[in-house]
Amino acid sequence: MCIFMGLYANFPIALASGMGLNAIAAYELAAPLGSLPAAMAVFVIEGLIIAVLVLTRVREKVMEAIPLPMKHAIGVGIGLFIALIGLQEAGIVVGDPATLVGLGELWRFPVLVVLLGLFLTAVLLKLKVPGAILWGIAATTIIATAANYIAGFSADGSSVLGFAKGTALLPGQILALPDFSTFGRLDFGRVFTGFGWLGASLTIFSVMLSDFFDTMGTVVAIGDQSGMMDEKGNIPRLRRILLVDSLAAAAGGAAGASSVTSYVESAAGIASGGRTGLMVVVVGLLFLVSIFFHPLVAVIPAQATAPALILVGFLMVKLIRRIDFEELDTALPSFVIILLMPLTYSITNGIGAGFIAFTFLKMFQGRFREVHPLMYVVTAGFIVYFAAPVIAGAS
Repeated sequence: MCIFMGLYANFPIALASGMGLNAIAAYELAAPLGSLPAAMAVFVIEGLIIAVLVLTRVREKVMEAIPLPMKHAIGVGIGLFIALIGLQEAGIVVGDPATLVGLGELWRFPVLVVLLGLFLTAVLLKLKVPGAILWGIAATTIIATAANYIAGFSADGSSVLGFAKGTALLPGQILALPDFSTFGRLDFGRVFTGFGWLGASLTIFSVMLSDFFDTMGTVVAIGDQSGMMDEKGNIPRLRRILLVDSLAAAAGGAAGASSVTSYVESAAGIASGGRTGLMVVVVGLLFLVSIFFHPLVAVIPAQATAPALILVGFLMVKLIRRIDFEELDTALPSFVIILLMPLTYSITNGIGAGFIAFTFLKMFQGRFREVHPLMYVVTAGFIVYFAAPVIAGAS
């Protein structure tokens, strides 16, 4: 699907199984249904529905209906979200039962590796070294792996320095055949017998809306960061981009690999200079190779990618200067988007809350004509999305 995106849409955005959608697959679909094939069937259904919305230009029109300041806010919110993910993976930000989040133990070895990697990558970016983020990941991986070898491993193969099990290259763990046991296993009937028709419909709608707007937010953010978004907020070849993404969702479900979607880490490629589909074709080819070299790829610890995520988040947050905070009608919804994306750990939640805030602000001022008709439809959809657990419970 990455290769398809590069060749057909010529846009620098890569695709992979979305982590938020993975969580939905595991905890909200597979677990209650007791069936992974049924969970994958949901992704096939919602992907095909979104493909129809793309072909009928509905998805494209929805993106065009969003006010430009809110499009910039989506990029900023995703930047903060990416940075938060990086800080979590680094162990710098941790959970705290008293204050929700807190500061991690900075003197633990894995955290020190992250801080060193962050410094090295920032210096490379400042010096404008080509591929600075990639070199930063490579250097941090080498440092972590060397330290693991020097310190040794526990009996179960985990690092005594605190790294997760498997984050060091061990002899014999380079090549491995992929597991195709879930490929093509779908159970559509179980979706409706397990949830009931109303529950299944609400579930498919919620997953579809999450996939729809996660992608929309990512495409807007990547287009904005790469400079490919014009002064009106339009993105070239948008329909092709959205069509590939929707087909990828269905293809991911059919392959048993969860919903495949445009993902925010593509911003790392943009930060390294990617501006065309060639970047994504290369990513796709590397993905094909990594299927067989996945034990080797697993050597890269989270501590090596965390600095990249933090710095990419920084680069995306700079878009905030394009938002006019004197215009309350768009500034307040933009603030809601920026705030809720990282705090609710969801791109869709941030966009949905921002859209509802924008529409209601305009309505209570009696300025109905300043809201695009599709924004009313989307706002109503998000109200159903947020109320879905209550509706499902009442049924």
